[in-house]
Amino acid sequence: MRLVIFDIDGTLTPTMNADEGCLVRSCKDVFGFVDIDTDWSHYPHTTDSGIFDDVFTSRIGRPPTEQEILQFRQHFVGLLARVSSEAAFGAVAGAPLLLSRLADSAEHRVALATGAWRDSARLKMASAGLCYDDYPAASSDDAFDRESIIRLSMRRAGERYGECSSTVYVGDGVWDARACRNVGIPFIGVATDGRASRLSEEGAVCVFPDLSDVDLFLSNLYEITNAS
Repeated sequence: MRLVIFDIDGTLTPTMNADEGCLVRSCKDVFGFVDIDTDWSHYPHTTDSGIFDDVFTSRIGRPPTEQEILQFRQHFVGLLARVSSEAAFGAVAGAPLLLSRLADSAEHRVALATGAWRDSARLKMASAGLCYDDYPAASSDDAFDRESIIRLSMRRAGERYGECSSTVYVGDGVWDARACRNVGIPFIGVATDGRASRLSEEGAVCVFPDLSDVDLFLSNLYEITNAS
């Protein structure tokens, strides 16, 4: 049995811009923070919890309290809910069919490892017609760093499915590629144009513009998992 772990933002749901806008606005609305650096690759940990901790600590001079984290998180998720109610987020092309094909497969199982907080990930997937709770998952609730999130997703998948002979991660960010390299698992990228080249440079074994060519994706997946 082989495990395929998916990121969510930019991989299963095209929500990077909405996420960024709501995070920046929440920083201003809740704490008055402006001029937020939105090149997430500049942050030590490219996760909701890691970014917020870094921004807050750099502005205030101490880490946020649990109450401050909750206050920010609730406002952020509320903004996302408002945005999704005005226009559903949808899914990345091919994502629902690919998840369905993998779920029906005898060879593969699916898990999630996202840098988003769990409640925002659940909201975005639901808006796209997908269900976060269908899969073993780890999120920004569990750790600041993506390596720990990926490892925990693998562990939870093992608890649900039994031992998996290999693992592949599918994501859209350079931080995903770097985390996979640190964990020691193959990385499949989802990106276009310059971002696709960047993922290849960071070690992606292949990069797709989206997930619409399910047969090609599965063909590449079989080659990767058979080689690993």
